[in-house]
Amino acid sequence: MPWFERPLLAVLRHEYAAAMRFAEDDAAEVMPAAPAAPCQLYVHVPFCEVLCPFCSFHRVRHNESKTKWYFDALRREIRLYHEAGFRFADVYVGGGTPTVDADELIETLELVRASSPVRAISIETNPNHLQAQTLQRYRAAGVTRLSVGVQSFDDGLLASMVRLEKYGNAAQIRERLAAAQGIFPTLNVDMIFNLPGQTMAMLDHDLAELQALAVDQVSFYPLMTAPSARHAMQKSMGLSDQGLRHAMYERILNHLLPSYRPASAWCFSRNEGMFDEYIIDQDDYVGVGSGAFSYVGGAMYSTTFSLKHYCRRVEGGRSGITQRRKLGLKERMRYDFLVRLFGGQLRHDYVEKRYGRAFAVRMAPELAAMRLIGATRHDADAIRLTPLGMYCWVLMMAEFFNSVNGVREQMREHVRTELDAWNEEASVPVASIGRLPQGAKS
Repeated sequence: MPWFERPLLAVLRHEYAAAMRFAEDDAAEVMPAAPAAPCQLYVHVPFCEVLCPFCSFHRVRHNESKTKWYFDALRREIRLYHEAGFRFADVYVGGGTPTVDADELIETLELVRASSPVRAISIETNPNHLQAQTLQRYRAAGVTRLSVGVQSFDDGLLASMVRLEKYGNAAQIRERLAAAQGIFPTLNVDMIFNLPGQTMAMLDHDLAELQALAVDQVSFYPLMTAPSARHAMQKSMGLSDQGLRHAMYERILNHLLPSYRPASAWCFSRNEGMFDEYIIDQDDYVGVGSGAFSYVGGAMYSTTFSLKHYCRRVEGGRSGITQRRKLGLKERMRYDFLVRLFGGQLRHDYVEKRYGRAFAVRMAPELAAMRLIGATRHDADAIRLTPLGMYCWVLMMAEFFNSVNGVREQMREHVRTELDAWNEEASVPVASIGRLPQGAKS
């Protein structure tokens, strides 16, 4: 573990916890003004067949009748943004498991494509949904990137994550991934490192499997969980060894480079131009759906985490937004510093256009600290991450998303009774998961 890791994390936890404090106010319910240029659209589909105990995202069990109600509202909200002047260039659909209902998802994608100059669409899925006929339908609907949540190729770890029975063993997952290659311009595989019980030998095995598959893109996330999910994971899996985190990340870099190039600090691509959901080239993005976040015009917005409230609001002609946080100048600078450098570089011309000389003055402590520890180098055209800086940004982004997970946890607590009732009503036996015939609706 680098000497600076503990103090850095202590500072980040304090700063990000403060930065993610939302408050309800009258202005929060007003849809933000549309930016001049097309921006990114994030679509949240919260449904899962079975809930993984370690997941911190906003999700509920899949229920066919309620899922249709939700997708109807989702499309209404997308239309509201279109009527307000928003246009979208890139679309990312996350969850949950967005592919629990192919028909509803495809209809939603077709709506976005009909109303915006969409150039790229990325959707998340799980290995049990990799059925050839359905994947071809997604491609025909404009999907350019399929991101498959694998997490590990170790059957023991899959079992401890309660994924083995649901999504298949390592051999089955490898077979499904191999069959899915070539359908989309980008096939991404999501992995997790520093899992409880994961050894360096297990990580080496995962890396060897990925190299053998030669998929287009690999996203290797550090374990990120909210406190409640962390407690559930500890009971079923134990604790991860934080002392291994840096060594594991270095091993990932050593194995994947130079066959892959870093599209971000934790996403690695074989070719240029591949879509990565955590790189926001546009200055603004809109999140639709229950529990989604937006960043527009220097303010962050959050939609309601109550699915019923969300659907009823949208049916009444309003967006799902219920909370807003206006960022100050220094907060906006920190946001750009974090997000742009996560993609590897922060260009001087971008900073000059947005902030002028004020950026170097207001951000002087952060700029100096990162340069001092060897995380960044200052070139003539941009600030760029060093290999050590890539690890720093993995820590920083992980803490940022942990703070977002903390907000999600607080928001869900306000509607806990509703979510528990929804999950109980929509209970799905594990035995029914992953056994759909070829071409069946997934």
